This record gives sequence, structure tokens and C-alpha cells, in this order.
Amino acid sequence: MENNHSVRLAYGKHGIEMKIGDNWNVTVIEPQHLSGLADASDAITKALRKPSGSLPLKQLVKSEDKVAIIFNDITRPTPNKLIIETILREIKHIPYTSVLLFNATGTHRPNTESELRSMLGSYLYDNFRIVQNNAFEESQLEEIGTSSFGNVIQVNKELISCNIKILTGFIEPHFFAGFSGGGKAVMPGMAGIKTILGNHSAKNIGNSNASWGVTQKNPIWEEVREAAIMAGATFLVNVTLNSEKEVTGVFAGDIIKSHLEGIESVRKTSMAAVSSEFDIVVTTNSGYPLDLNLYQTVKGMSAAARIVKPGGVIITAAECSDGFPDHGLFSQLLRESESPVRLLETICSPGFSKQDQWEAQILALIQLKADTYLYTDNLSDEQLEISRIKRCHDIYDLIENFRNRLGKNISICILPEGPQTIPYLNR
Repeated sequence: MENNHSVRLAYGKHGIEMKIGDNWNVTVIEPQHLSGLADASDAITKALRKPSGSLPLKQLVKSEDKVAIIFNDITRPTPNKLIIETILREIKHIPYTSVLLFNATGTHRPNTESELRSMLGSYLYDNFRIVQNNAFEESQLEEIGTSSFGNVIQVNKELISCNIKILTGFIEPHFFAGFSGGGKAVMPGMAGIKTILGNHSAKNIGNSNASWGVTQKNPIWEEVREAAIMAGATFLVNVTLNSEKEVTGVFAGDIIKSHLEGIESVRKTSMAAVSSEFDIVVTTNSGYPLDLNLYQTVKGMSAAARIVKPGGVIITAAECSDGFPDHGLFSQLLRESESPVRLLETICSPGFSKQDQWEAQILALIQLKADTYLYTDNLSDEQLEISRIKRCHDIYDLIENFRNRLGKNISICILPEGPQTIPYLNR
């Protein structure tokens, strides 16, 4: 058996080893490794005191202000506790009762107490009011205007009541918003379902610029930025992370200028050119918490789809400990369609608008290009059948099967960190 070396795939909290045959025609693409900062808290403090395009945070926040700090939910690896505690030390001249913490869940489920404690630590959980966004409850939303794209912008009412709004998060390539971080804390993070559906519409998702690493003329990214400005976003604190989830950079200050600086930093380390497409692409969804469910895992598949040959194979390793998940309409959309073609016809039909259609739309497009396989410990055969994804019991054995059928020299690409590295075809 040709298994004299291996590569570690990001999977759940601990990863898995994937055997590689010694005569495979294989390319491994990983993000450029950056060491974690020696003192991330100190780096954040310095960024708050010397921000980009803004007064220092301490000067922006007055003793009479009501402050909102928006943080990512459990599906993101942002070091929320570290960032928020560092911010609070910098604005200790205001009463803690004047600070509200907002969990930017978008359309995701509310996070449990144990999840919030793990994300924030018990001190923050016990001593600060935490508001979790409910995109579906009109009484909790406030309409703040219409974007230049004609989309009505609804945002959490309590967030709007705060005159200082600090957006936190981390920056990585995003499969239809270009890059994460920035205004995404507000929209979709703290927005209403109507606003999110408008931004994530079939038309926008189908736009050629709504893709990994693209910001200019990307209607989704541009409206996200616009919505954050409309909501009165005051200050941004974004970080970049390495594969160990260590902080590698801090970008703070003006929500546009500092976010763009973070984007350019990420672009240099996470975008990788390839000269040709591959017969098989093995990918992940960057491990926990990003591979919590199949919905999120579509991102890893999307990264692979950029460089797989039409009619090729995508094999994804994702733990999916939270299932499809059960909340939202992703599984329902998949269940009610008999094929990717029919699913796309439904989603793109006039007047159709449902939660999670964007993820279903992207999955369908991927499946029209390539055969999809999933290595997972948590999805049932029925769930995979509903999603039209084939089960992979052993990645090495599956690839060897294809090599025996299609030829020993078929090209294989492995993305061990999934969408932490975004490959693109260098035409």
C-alpha cells in the first residue's frame, strides 16, 4: 500500500491524517504560515490607541455614551473574549452598565449559554447584557433606510439605540462576500431576514463578482459596507488568524480603511494561483468551529470548485457535529428538489425568496460542475442522500479507486485548511 506519508486535514477540533501514495500526482496548497503574535492583547491595545483613519478609541468614547460591541457567533473562530476584554480595558472610563454585547448571529440559531460562556468567558457572560440577533422578529428590528441597491435595511433596534458601535470579527476570504469581517458584523450579523434575503438574493449570488476575494463591483460586499455605514458603525476591530487560530494581525479604526488594509494583508497570504484544473480536489472547511454543519461546509466545497475540472471530483472532510443544521431552511430546500438543476430553477424563479437559499444555490452550482463526496462522522446516509452528496468512508481508498479506474496519473489537489487558502486558475 502506497502510504509512506500523509497530510493533516483540518477536521473538527483535532484534525485527521490523510494518507498520500508515494506515486500520486498530487499538489498540496496551504496558506502561507504566519506565526501568532507574541502578545495579541498588547497588539490589539496598540491598534486601539493608534488606529487607521480614526481617533483612538478612548477619545471616541465619552463617559455618557451607550456602547455596542458586536461579536461573531459560535460558527466563527474569532477570539471574542480576548478582543472584547481588551476593548473594555481601553474604555474603562465609562460604566460597564453602558456597554451592551451583541451576538451577530445573522440567520443562525441563538447560541446556548455554554457556547456563550466558552466564547466570552464567565466574567463577560455574568456581568454584561448580551443581545442575540433575531432576524425573524419584526418587533426587535428598526428600518434605517434603503440602500443604493434598492434593499430595505432593517437592523436590530437595540443596536441602533447605541451611539457608539464597535464592530469586531476576523478577516478571511469569503465565497460570495469577497472577504469576511468589516461590515458583515452589522449585515447580515445584526440585520433582519428581509434585508439578508435581499442582499443574498439569487441575482446577487449569481453575479460573477460575488466570489472569493472580490470586493469591487461585488454587489454583496458593497451593500454590506453601505449597510454598516447607514447603521452608524463607529469603529472596527478585526484580526487575522493562522491555522492554529492564533492572532497574526490586528486592523482597527475607520470601518472602511482598516478593513481594506486587513483585506490586502489576507490577500497576500491566502490566495494561491494554480496553472491548471485538477481531476480530484480534497478540501475541508478549516475544522472547528467552521465545520460545525453542512451549511457552513459549502464554503470549503466552493473553494475546491474553483480549481476542479468540469466532471471532476470534490472530496470534503467536515465533522458536521451540528448536522445540516436543524434550524433554518437549508435542509428543506435540498429535500424539496429532485436535482441541482430543479433547485436552481426554483431559487431563480421570479418572486422566490427563502432563508438559506444562497447556500443551496451555491451547492447546486458546485454539483453541476463536479461529483461531491463527504467524509464525516455525523451526517446520516439519509441526510447525504437529501443533499445529493456521496459518502466517503476513507479518502485514500476512494482516490485509489479513481486512480485504478481513470489512470494512475490523474491530478490531485489537497487543500488541508480548506477556505483558509483560496486557489485560483492563473489564466
